[in-house]
Amino acid sequence: MNFIPIDFTKEDLKSVLTRSSSYDTRAKSFYSWLGFTVYLTPDEVFSTLRSITNVAPIGSTIVFDYLDNDAFNQDKSSTELQRRQEFLRKIGEPMITGFNPLTLADNLISLNLHLHEDLNSTDVEERYFQGRTDGYHASKHGHFACATLIE
Repeated sequence: MNFIPIDFTKEDLKSVLTRSSSYDTRAKSFYSWLGFTVYLTPDEVFSTLRSITNVAPIGSTIVFDYLDNDAFNQDKSSTELQRRQEFLRKIGEPMITGFNPLTLADNLISLNLHLHEDLNSTDVEERYFQGRTDGYHASKHGHFACATLIE
C-alpha cells in the first residue's frame, strides 16, 4: 500500500502518480478516496476520476464517499448535518458538493467507470454500524460508492 500526497485543487493526479517511484501504471490499483469529494467542486471530482482512468489499468477499483444533493437542501438535510456544515464553513473547510445518486452511474460510465455499488446511509448503517455501542452512525445523506475501470 502506498500513500501519495496531493492537493486535488492544484495538482493533476495522473502527473502526481506518474512522478511517484512507488506507483506502477501496469498493476491494477485500488484507490481509497474517502473524505474528499464534499470539499471539491464537481469539476475537481470528475477531473480526479478522469485522471485515474487515464493512468490506471482496466480492472482498477476506486471506493469513494459522497453526500447526496439533499444534504445541501435546508428543507431535507438533517439538523446534525446542517450544524456540521456550519462548523466546517466557519473553520474554512466548507462542504460544497453533493451528487445525485440516480445519475451517478451515468456520470461515471462517461469516464469508463462502472458503478458496482452505491450504498446509501441505510445500507451503510446496516453493513458497517450494526451492533456498535459507541453511538456512532452513518451520516443521513452519506453514500459509499465502488467503481471499476472498464474499457
